[in-house]
This record gives sequence, C-alpha cells and structure tokens, in this order.
Amino acid sequence: MSEVPLHQQYLHYSELPPSMRVLYTAALLVLGMAYMFAALYLFHTYSGRDGKPMTLSYDDLVIAYSGSGKGSRLESALRGPMSSMLPADESSNLVTWVQKGADRDVYEKEIRLTIEKRCMSCHDGSNPHLANLGSYDAMKKVTEQDTGTDIFTLVRVSHIHLFGLTFIFFLMGLVFSHAYWRPIWVKCVVVGLPFLCLALDVISWYMVKLYHPFAFVTMFAGMVQGLCFAFMWVVSMYQMWFAATPAPVTTRETAETSLVG
Repeated sequence: MSEVPLHQQYLHYSELPPSMRVLYTAALLVLGMAYMFAALYLFHTYSGRDGKPMTLSYDDLVIAYSGSGKGSRLESALRGPMSSMLPADESSNLVTWVQKGADRDVYEKEIRLTIEKRCMSCHDGSNPHLANLGSYDAMKKVTEQDTGTDIFTLVRVSHIHLFGLTFIFFLMGLVFSHAYWRPIWVKCVVVGLPFLCLALDVISWYMVKLYHPFAFVTMFAGMVQGLCFAFMWVVSMYQMWFAATPAPVTTRETAETSLVG
C-alpha cells in the first residue's frame, strides 16, 4: 500500500473520545439493522411477480415498473407478492371475478367479504404506498390493465428514497472517513459511489417504463449500494474496536507528544 502522508485534519478512531466512538457504534448498529429490514421488505415487495416465488429477478423489476403487459394489477399482485395472503380458492375466485369483468353485483355478494376479511387490515387507505381496496370503485381501479407503478407514485417514492438514503450514506461516509485505508482513492470511491448509484437507481425506475433493460441498471445500482454499505460498516466497526492503531497514526501521536514535551 502507498505511503501517503496523513492529512493534518484526519483523525483515526483511536484518536476520537470514547463518547464519540460509542455514538458511532450505536448509529452503525441501528443502521445495519434497518438496512437488513429494508432489504427484506424490498424482496417481499418485488419478488415473485413473474410467477416464480422466493426469487427476485429481472422480470420482477420489469413487471413492477412497467407492468406485466397482460392481466390486471390485482392479478399480478395475487400471483406475486400477495400470493401467500389468501387461500388458493379465495385468490382464484378474485382472479375469476376480474377476468369476467369485475361485476358489481358479484362484488357485493362474494368479493367484498373476502376483501374485508383478508385485505382491509393493510389496504384501508391509511398507507399511501398501498392500494385502497375499501370500495367497489377502488377495487375497479386495480382490475384495470397492469401498467406498473404510476408516475405519481414513482415521484413520491423517489423523493423519499433520495432524501432518506442521502442522509444514511452521508452518515456512513462520515463514520468511515475516520478509517485508515490505503490506497486513498479506494476509500474515496467507496464513500462517493453510493450517491452516484442512488441517482442511477431512481432514474432507472422511470427508464424501465421506456426500455426494459434498464432494470439491469436498477439491480446493479442497488447491489453496489449494498456492497458499499456493508464494506464501510465492517471496516468501521473492526477498526474502531478490534484492530490495532495503524503505525502512521501511532508515529504521528509519538511525534506530537515529543514536540509538546
């Protein structure tokens, strides 16, 4: 590794006060837990849309953002992420009702009871990220042709995604900036790359609607963000509490002590 002199404003974890290291550690632990739950939620939301449960594939992302090109949003959900939420016979009845034109009388006699029993605990309109299934008119909307996530929803999720992950990676980069790593350019790339991938990730959501292969950009950008997060997390925790103080830092501390003395 190259022997680049330490920047005069660089502080290694060993040079930080214990209270700051505890603060950084607590933040890393909670952020790590949050990232794992976010990954599980994304997997549950997008996997299985192509009819293959327990996998998250290119086709799943294409269907999520641009639609399946066949059937309705309700059918796609029942065959994908919502497949485990209803018994097979009730799910089949819903699909049959949709395919026969989503008749209002049938809805009042049969479908409404199923929806109230199985779906309303989540789809009551209180969560803006979930379809409201509280009335026939609302149900009628999800029985229309599946065209994927609508633009307004993408815009709403985009600003939440951008604000939230920018804050997360800023905090991760701030903690990781105290790590000793050579060559320095690798450290700079790991800090900056997640922000580039975040922008590519959000832009690709819209582009998938125009050109399906942009789903590969979505997959790649998300994977790189996750790898950078994991790398910064592991290196920071290891150097903060387990690794020996790097020789250049020790040498600097010794030299400063001699000057003071």
